[in-house]
Amino acid sequence: MPAIDQTRILIIATDGFEQSELFDPRDRLIEAGAAVKLASPEKKPIQGMVHDEKGDTITPDLTLDEVRIEDHDGLILPGGVANPDTLRTNGKAVELVRAFVQSGKPVAAICHGPWLLVEADVVSGRTVTSWPSVRTDLANAGAQVVDHEVVIDGNLISSRKPEDIPAFVAAFRKAVTEGAGATA
Repeated sequence: MPAIDQTRILIIATDGFEQSELFDPRDRLIEAGAAVKLASPEKKPIQGMVHDEKGDTITPDLTLDEVRIEDHDGLILPGGVANPDTLRTNGKAVELVRAFVQSGKPVAAICHGPWLLVEADVVSGRTVTSWPSVRTDLANAGAQVVDHEVVIDGNLISSRKPEDIPAFVAAFRKAVTEGAGATA
């Protein structure tokens, strides 16, 4: 399996992402040597949020239409309320999430990010976690929902909130370097 500094990670986000859930995993992976790219529907700055206050912006490296799954070793889906709620109505975003999960590559979603997993119809029969308000949607989509800081089920990795980021990134990093389904 590749070392972390030989991996290529994709993050998908748009306006309204929870700032820590995009920047913290991104920064930790870049510091470890991974090549990390950000994709969004358009190649224009997207607005981060710190809870309900505007935070920093970041400019995506590529659009969703430019993403090629074979160019990436794993996918991260940050939360924030508006970000995944907007992306789950974007057919290309949903298609990419579904294709990443079906490829067997690690897919990590935190907080409200699992809404994209619901929309991509990839949680039925899987064990996941999320922010509390998303759990009913996950259960209605056929997932087994638990309340743990990080849950690994095959190539799906999920976490609940910003405080879970260290465990979330550790589990994702291990899955990317040791294979999906590696236990943290």
